[in-house]
Amino acid sequence: MKIRNKLSILFTILTATILLVFAGLVYYSAYQSREDEFFKRLHQETVTKANLFFEAKVDARTLQTIYKNNSETINEVQVAIYDTSFNLLYHDAVDIDEVKETKQMISLINTKKFIRFYQGDWQVVGLLFPYEGRQYVLTASAYDQYGYSKLRHLSQTIWSVFICSIVLIYAAGRFFSKRALLPMTEIVNKVKSITASNLDLRLKQAEGKDEVSELADTFNRMLDRLENSFDAQKQFVSNISHEVRTPLAVLITELELSTYKDRSVEEYKKVIRNTLIDARRLSKLSDSLLDFAKASYDPQEIGFKEVRIDEVLLDARQKVQKENPNYLIDIHYENEFDMDNEISVVGNEYLLNVAFANLLENGGKFSEEPRMFVRINFKNDKINLLFSDNGIGISKNDLKLIFTPFFRGDNKKFADGNGVGLSLTQKIISLHQGTIDVKSDIGKGTTFTITLPHL
Repeated sequence: MKIRNKLSILFTILTATILLVFAGLVYYSAYQSREDEFFKRLHQETVTKANLFFEAKVDARTLQTIYKNNSETINEVQVAIYDTSFNLLYHDAVDIDEVKETKQMISLINTKKFIRFYQGDWQVVGLLFPYEGRQYVLTASAYDQYGYSKLRHLSQTIWSVFICSIVLIYAAGRFFSKRALLPMTEIVNKVKSITASNLDLRLKQAEGKDEVSELADTFNRMLDRLENSFDAQKQFVSNISHEVRTPLAVLITELELSTYKDRSVEEYKKVIRNTLIDARRLSKLSDSLLDFAKASYDPQEIGFKEVRIDEVLLDARQKVQKENPNYLIDIHYENEFDMDNEISVVGNEYLLNVAFANLLENGGKFSEEPRMFVRINFKNDKINLLFSDNGIGISKNDLKLIFTPFFRGDNKKFADGNGVGLSLTQKIISLHQGTIDVKSDIGKGTTFTITLPHL
């Protein structure tokens, strides 16, 4: 069910409930008022007829004639007079006798002095009437035809107004819900037109600061992220294709050339060595791409735990020196620590190891004397790691782009690489809520500074 229909129905049900409660209270109040007024009228007319019988000495035949004549045009009150011994002294219509008085009823009236009750739809009162030192029991009954007619009319009016009100309220609910949800309809229609080929489209911002405006703004920000992700993915795939194509083409060329004619064992060994170099380069590129993909995961899907930065750094140094035995890597602690948590962070040990190893390998790869200096200092809220080398340095133009995937600057002539390492390192550090900065001077060296939040 659409929200518009839900709102209309809920609004109608709520209003109908309020109207029903209000109508019920009105009807109950009118019913109680009619009942009380008619009982008072019965009491008054009973006393009036008793005065006519006792005080005015009007004979019973005359009173009965009056009752009979009046009952033909109006609902006349039917009165009966008894003494306390249940002797009937007067009755307007003995042959009718709606009350059907009993000795127990007379005794009850004599005890309580006044009672009132219903006999079917007829209302009845019973009371004691004192006259010349004696007590008499009076009963009176009548059918409030006029009062019930008013109640029926009131009930019909209430139901008519209720039904008309529900129809009008539902129509008004539909109209106003449509007006209120019009921006939502526009958003839905706009979203339907957005596809992967036109992610540059954006939703029109609604006026004001209501929920619809917030939704549109949130959706636009999501589209920004999707567009950036799609662009990055396209660029990434394009770069991968280019980077993978080159070593594969070299491999194929080397192998094809080796099959054109018979060669000496030494020449075949040379082909194999060249092919092995390209295969290792391709394998390293593959590993870097896998690490890059892992660093691009949702942080909630990556396992984080408490890790000591110095232990991860030592593992990274061991890994780099195993592949490059001539690399010298010095690690220096700029301040002392007493507790493990002072030098620990919450992170993924494998990814941090990859990031540190990339920086250590780069520092040695672009230095004539492959030596790296790593300084560690920590404060209350963060840990700083400085990776310095005395290498060839990075130009100012290249510094702006060194964290771009597959970018290789002027120093690509100095050493081989695939341009993934630094972009991967930045992504890993960002994944750990940290930052990475770089400073470099041509011919003097480069320093990468990593800042990670303290445990």
